[in-house]
Parts: sequence; structure tokens; C-alpha cells
Amino acid sequence: MHRIIDTKLEILCPFTPIRSDLFHNPSETYRYLDLPFCTPAHLKEKKEALGEVLNGDRLVSAPYKLDFLQDKDSEIVCKKKLTKEEAAQFRKAVAKDYYFQMYYDDLPIWGFLGKVEREGKSDPSEYRYYIFKHLHFEIFYNKDRVIEINARTDPSALVDLTEDKEVDVEFMYSVKWKETNTPFEKRMENSQAQGGSFKNSFNLHLAIVAPRDTRLILFS
Repeated sequence: MHRIIDTKLEILCPFTPIRSDLFHNPSETYRYLDLPFCTPAHLKEKKEALGEVLNGDRLVSAPYKLDFLQDKDSEIVCKKKLTKEEAAQFRKAVAKDYYFQMYYDDLPIWGFLGKVEREGKSDPSEYRYYIFKHLHFEIFYNKDRVIEINARTDPSALVDLTEDKEVDVEFMYSVKWKETNTPFEKRMENSQAQGGSFKNSFNLHLAIVAPRDTRLILFS
């Protein structure tokens, strides 16, 4: 179990690839592909465990191919021309601080969909909205087992969705494998630490953008 033969990246489909931020509506979740991302050529669903069924969660294959020990640099997932309606969908998701959650070999990964440029702008009508178009996966392995995986977005690879118009976007991803001495038995400790780090950054993000009369809802 967990030895690498053909591990696939999987997305948790009530957006826990897209989960609304805990600040606008803590119970609001969406399926990842409800937003106009690239759709895998062959969409596969994973058989749910009882807990996933009760939570309404469903795992589906993601449009990323992460083969063992195969690094990738700027792999194109797809090229799309977003309609005005699709651009508005992404813009709304970014404005509400949606984030994604994925799984690779049972290890969770989190990240934001985009960012809002608010600095130096007192009027919300002047805000600018961007989605990240390049996702970088960093995977640590020990012999034939995956120990840790991180996903980060390229802050320089942005698509401006501020204006109500069609937008061309090229979604991409990169993969980097790194060896580690961390034993398989301790991999969940790394995963929990990563999750705690994301939650802390998420809470800090909310603290920065939250209006004075908004009560923050923090992760437990």
C-alpha cells in the first residue's frame, strides 16, 4: 500500500477543490469542475468511503499527470478562451477567497485560486482580480514511497479578470521530485504541519482583508 506504481493526482470534488473561504460562508463548497478549469479527457471518480458519502465529498481525477520521478517544466494543461460569463465565475471565486484542496496518494494539498489587488485602493471598484495560471508541485519521496507533496502558485503567472470581457488563458503546471530521509511512518506529521501552515496563512489573509464589523471564523 502507498508504494508507487501508478499514483494519480485526485481532486476532492465538492470544491474541496473549491471551498468557499471560511469568512463569507463556512459551509459553502463547490465541485472543482463547476468552475471553467481544464477538464480531464477521461474523468474518473473514485469510489467513496462512508465518511466521504456522508460529507457529500467525491474524488475525481485531476487534469495533472504526476508520474513517479518525472520532473516537468511548464507543462500545458489546456488553452482556453474564457467567455465573459466564465471570467465572471472566476472573478467571483477570487473575490470570495475560494481555495482548492487536492489529494495525491492520500496526502492533501491546498492553495488559493487567485488574488485580489487591493493595495493603495480605498474604493472596491478599483480592485483588480487575478487567477493563477501556473501550479507547481513539489513532491518528496523516500525510495518508492511518496512522503510529502506541496503545491504553490507562481505569483508572476497571473491572468487579469477585472474587466467584463473574454480572456485567453493558458493553464500550466510543473513538477519537481526531491529525495528525503523522512520515513514513511512520519509522512502524516509533515502533512499536518503543511495543513497548519496553510490555515495560518489563510487566517492572516482574512485578518488583513476583513472589514471591521466582520467576525472572523478561524480554523480549529
